Amino acid sequence: MSVIRSTLDTNSEVYQTATSTMNTKLAEIEVEHAKALAGGGEKYTERHHKRGKLLARERIELLLDQDSPFLELCPLAAWGSDFPVGASTVVGIGVVEGVECLIVANDPTVRGGTSNPWTLRKGFRANDIAMQNRLPVISLVESGGADLPTQKEVFIPGGRMFRDLTQLSAAGIPTIALVFGNSTAGGAYIPGMSDHVVMIKERSKVFLAGPPLVKMATGEESDDEALGGAEMHARKSGLADYFAADEQDAIRIGRSIVKRLNWTKKGPAPRAEIIEPLEDPEELLGIVPADLKIPFDPREVIARIVDGSDFDEFKPLYGSSLVTGWAELNGYPIGILANARGVLFSEESQKATQFIQLANRSNTPLLFLHNTTGYMVGKEYEEGGMIKHGSMMINAVANSKVPHISILLGASYGAGHYGMCGRAFDPRFLFAWPSSKSAVMGGAQLAGVISIVGRAAAEARGQVFDEQADAGMRAMIENQIEAESLPMFLSGRLYDDGVIDPRDTRTVVGMCLSAIATAPIEGTENFGVFRM
Repeated sequence: MSVIRSTLDTNSEVYQTATSTMNTKLAEIEVEHAKALAGGGEKYTERHHKRGKLLARERIELLLDQDSPFLELCPLAAWGSDFPVGASTVVGIGVVEGVECLIVANDPTVRGGTSNPWTLRKGFRANDIAMQNRLPVISLVESGGADLPTQKEVFIPGGRMFRDLTQLSAAGIPTIALVFGNSTAGGAYIPGMSDHVVMIKERSKVFLAGPPLVKMATGEESDDEALGGAEMHARKSGLADYFAADEQDAIRIGRSIVKRLNWTKKGPAPRAEIIEPLEDPEELLGIVPADLKIPFDPREVIARIVDGSDFDEFKPLYGSSLVTGWAELNGYPIGILANARGVLFSEESQKATQFIQLANRSNTPLLFLHNTTGYMVGKEYEEGGMIKHGSMMINAVANSKVPHISILLGASYGAGHYGMCGRAFDPRFLFAWPSSKSAVMGGAQLAGVISIVGRAAAEARGQVFDEQADAGMRAMIENQIEAESLPMFLSGRLYDDGVIDPRDTRTVVGMCLSAIATAPIEGTENFGVFRM
């Protein structure tokens, strides 16, 4: 039988402590998510509503098919920076008229929806997702353009937003702009470079320069409506393809545009009959120990996310620190690579390489479940070819053409992060559990390495090593690495697409697999040279 039989002891002290710790971390993350949901705060939200306008998420809710889910991406962008959590924009994947679309909505309650450096990064990430997965893009536009105090970080790289829109269009991926308010300066080019544009009577204002700047530049007197109002663009400039009566009408027209796209998926359809996991997903809260040094069996995670808890393990007796095998999730076939005991040896690396080649041969997407401290070090392992074997695995990941999804469950350190398809290796989607940590190595190890190097340097100079200063330095570095390894810190820098509740893993991965199947799924037989 290939059904995983759980041996998880939910009464154990390790499980109970892990569950309690996870719930605490989830509560901390919920506080940060609430900041993103609050936008610019009660004052600006109330002002926006008094003007008869909908909020960004209210617009998205009306746009989506009734009762359909919305997978919000990068909600913690800009966390830990000088800018509000969420980076003044809402991004995600949702279903409109039966079509999965990438939706980008400016939040005008946050500094008028202006784009700061983190807004750009979030927008670039959204465009990458749209291009890779062949998702139509719907922009809900209300933006004052660049955040002027940070223009030095916005203006030059910001041109990529325009390049991306035109490249999406050139690739045959529809781009739709619904303009809800001001769309000024750089913001004016979003509708200008979209395939379909909807503007709203006496609401949409699209111009390269507003009346004050026009006055300064040319001496011409003008007002908003005459210079860039919806009616002018619908009747004279031709920028507006559709003229809506109000916000609800604009959303109705937007849905109608998607309906007429004749958009069909190019990837495989899921199996019609979907079997829920036999094991309880609620128990995912307590699988990753509070202390990441304690190993856990990733099969317990797999049993709670794949269809019917059914998993055909590949090479179960070889390279046992890495679990590999085949399953289905929400009816879609997947190959899974999951770290079992943290360290990756030569055997695990070779096993992973073969498995990735097989997945490409069968056009099967791959799911990476991270809990690794990296590749094994030491004289014996160097002599055994650890570098070349680890390089084989990284080569296979880098050149694999089937879609990859990564979930950081626990540790994700060193080159092991790369071998398990970290952000630099362009997985289609990457999410983190609140229990995860990622860095070049653990804080204690990194501080210890610096201490050893410092001690050796002092001895080489014939100086007395300052033990007290060293202890202080180690504590400082350890605390710094600990803080910079946490998922909220990394998510704030868009090194993942979101920190998710473990219990939502099946739903999130299932939505990603469905979005991925909008584009063709084709593997490759072309890899770099494998050192044998």
